[in-house]
Amino acid sequence: MPKTRIAVAGAAGRMGKRILSLAHADSAFEIVGALEGEGTDALGSDVGALIGEKNLGVKVESKIESALKQAQVLIDFTQPNATENHVEGALRLGVGLVIGTTGLPEKTLQAIQQASKQIPVLQSPNMSAGVNFLFELVARAAEVLGEDYDIEISETHHQMKKDAPSGTALELARLIAKAKGWDPKKAFIFGRQGETGERKKGTIAIHALRGGDVVGDHTVSFLGGGEIVELTHRATSRDAFARGALLAAKFVAVKKNGLYNMRDVLRG
Repeated sequence: MPKTRIAVAGAAGRMGKRILSLAHADSAFEIVGALEGEGTDALGSDVGALIGEKNLGVKVESKIESALKQAQVLIDFTQPNATENHVEGALRLGVGLVIGTTGLPEKTLQAIQQASKQIPVLQSPNMSAGVNFLFELVARAAEVLGEDYDIEISETHHQMKKDAPSGTALELARLIAKAKGWDPKKAFIFGRQGETGERKKGTIAIHALRGGDVVGDHTVSFLGGGEIVELTHRATSRDAFARGALLAAKFVAVKKNGLYNMRDVLRG
């Protein structure tokens, strides 16, 4: 069976290194490219050196044309401004995309939508199988539990995370709002401060905690009279996200175009 040829953007980051390490250990993949931003110390180094292995003959590049010349799929775990450039480059070069970057502005989301008409793009706020199962459980709970249940979402991440709330927390809130038929612009509350008054029905509160080295915890609480239903996912290693990203790359590699998410992968 032919290998899936991947390039990784954000190759020297925590997620990039785990993706590269797991891909190197898996005979189903061939690492053919690695991208980092201008001025990054890793530029010009061999990918093998990044992951503690012998040289692989693949250098970390800053030019997308060089990094993607042999790739079927680019896996992107970077920053929103870099992701927009990677979408443009992948579209220009006809390479599929797996996007795990969160905090994307509307402009980039629209660019992704347009690009997916010509290349396959999988975008997900969270690549882990467990979180995507949580998405389904939470949507179902929102359908079943009535209006008497107040809904709160809390998420905790390491001190280095730059966006808040997390993309996963926002996706959980969006799925709940969709199941309830609520307008997200009116329903979402981001933390609380001062005299807030009584809790309003038809709202979803989202709270972001930051500290330490927490990989990612998400809890959705449905608080009713006399009972609380809680659904929680705790990531104990970035490997859960890296494995999901590689599974997504396999999925994208055989598609011609279209916009997908991790639930499409798991169902497929």
